[in-house]
Amino acid sequence: MTEDDQKQRLTQLEARIAAAKKAGSKTEKRADASHAQGELAWRMVIEMVSGLGIGFGIGYGLDSLFGTIPIFLVLFTLLGLAAGVNVMLRSAREIQAKTEAEAAKAKAERDERD
Repeated sequence: MTEDDQKQRLTQLEARIAAAKKAGSKTEKRADASHAQGELAWRMVIEMVSGLGIGFGIGYGLDSLFGTIPIFLVLFTLLGLAAGVNVMLRSAREIQAKTEAEAAKAKAERDERD
C-alpha cells in the first residue's frame, strides 16, 4: 500500500465514524417506553398497598396487645391509607418533574439547532 492509499482509507474511515456518530446522536423513541409507564404504575400501586398493609398490621397488633375492639385497626388502616396516598403523590410529582426537565432539555436542544 502506498501512503496515498492509506491517507484515502483514513479519510474514508473518519467520514464513516462521523456519520455513525451523527446517526447515533439522534434520539429515537424507545420501543419499551410503554413498559416504563407500566413500571411506574406498579410502583404507585405497591406504595399504596404497602401503606395499607403496614397500617393494618400495626393496628391489628395493637388491638391484640391491648385486647381492645378494632379501634386501632381502623385508625392505623386509615393512617396507612393516608401515608400510601402521600407517598404515591410524591412519586407522581417526582416523575412529573423529571418529565418536564427532559422536555425542557429537548426544547433547548431544538432551539439551539434552529
